Amino acid sequence: MSVSSVSSSAAYSVSPASPRRPAAAAQDAALSEADQRAITQLKQRDREVRAHELAHVAAGAGLVTHGASYSYETGPDGQRYAVGGEVGIDVSKARTPEETIAKAQQIQAAALAPADPSGPDRQIAAHAGQMAMEARMEIASRTSSEGAQAGKVDSAYRGVAQAGGAPDAGNQVNTYA
Repeated sequence: MSVSSVSSSAAYSVSPASPRRPAAAAQDAALSEADQRAITQLKQRDREVRAHELAHVAAGAGLVTHGASYSYETGPDGQRYAVGGEVGIDVSKARTPEETIAKAQQIQAAALAPADPSGPDRQIAAHAGQMAMEARMEIASRTSSEGAQAGKVDSAYRGVAQAGGAPDAGNQVNTYA
């Protein structure tokens, strides 16, 4: 499942995919003012997309299933600019509820790491919050049932101790020797 999918609909600039060559300066002079503005926006968008995905990768260390992948748009100058991207993050539950809570917190941190999380980023963070809540409920249920079981055993032994005999433990271990 990907953590982010930065939409390509925003009009922003990005940095060029390759370094500028002297011939590029001459080509820029041949571009119209509208093309120059489009290139400036694409360069800005590229910088934002790359920073956004890098934030996911940095915060998702250990959970990243694949690094950033980008979708590109070719500008009027013939250069490709990143206009969208995503990072694969493992959002499955861990082995234990305690580990699941820690993992969910890291998933949330990774999803919300960019300065401006996208809608899909927020959905992943909400899913991780739900996952953590379910793990906490599982822990509480387990603790509650263990406490109830311990209470039944304690009351059985108290009753037997008062009556002077050994309790019928059923599935319980008989500690009387």
